[in-house]
Amino acid sequence: MNNKELLKDAMRVLKATSRTFYIPITFLQKELKTAVATAYLMMRAIDEIEDNENPAVTNELKHSILTEVSKLILEPTFDEEKYLQILAPVKEYMPEVTLRLGDWIRLIPEEAVEIVKNSTSEMAEGMGKWALANFQVKTKEDLDDYTYYVAGLVGVMLSQLWEQFAGVKTDRDLAIGYGRGLQLVNILSNQQEDMEERGVSFVPEGWTRSDLFGYAEENLEKADRYMKDVNKRSILLFCRLPLALAHKTLKALKEGKEKMSREEVEQTVEEVQID
Repeated sequence: MNNKELLKDAMRVLKATSRTFYIPITFLQKELKTAVATAYLMMRAIDEIEDNENPAVTNELKHSILTEVSKLILEPTFDEEKYLQILAPVKEYMPEVTLRLGDWIRLIPEEAVEIVKNSTSEMAEGMGKWALANFQVKTKEDLDDYTYYVAGLVGVMLSQLWEQFAGVKTDRDLAIGYGRGLQLVNILSNQQEDMEERGVSFVPEGWTRSDLFGYAEENLEKADRYMKDVNKRSILLFCRLPLALAHKTLKALKEGKEKMSREEVEQTVEEVQID
């Protein structure tokens, strides 16, 4: 495929992988849209290794693979053959988005290469570390560390891209709060499932569900403040949708619902596009 065809195919994979993020990415313009799309696909490729629940994909194996991939991403030229060798023990259990990491790297716009590769490499290393620790969160510091690698880091990377492509400057701590807030809502949504299916709890020892709700709200408040620094409409639209969905999901969980309805999600997509 040439780059134009590859980008079109990347957007297909993006839409199939996550409609929630596909929609806000379409709000962005030109090279910034490509940069964020490729960054999302790369990070999702890594995340699929971390999240894989097949018994053959052990946490020790996840740690080994993610650590090796972290190093490989930083190489000046991505070695596709070496990547597939690293993935070999788990390749049959991996989705298309993971198998095609090399394609996503080739698509990164030149101005974004260093930002996206460094961030994805850091995420892979951090996820590998947490896989080795069996994802056992015991303290608030553990929770902060885990949520930084899987989400806060994304907020930091996006802020770097906003500045690089649009001159939009934002606060790093608030960017981490934005990503962390979204992740805490996910943790609340999946708390029972994580424990029953993976034997994993992301809730610090001694914390109640109410404590976790409070911490999610604290970080979403940081996310709300983060938005005040964003003065470009396309970027504002991008940031607005995941945050609005997080706020509404948190409200639904507090009311005892499992999640938002499809109708509520569609209504939210329409609402965020109205100034």
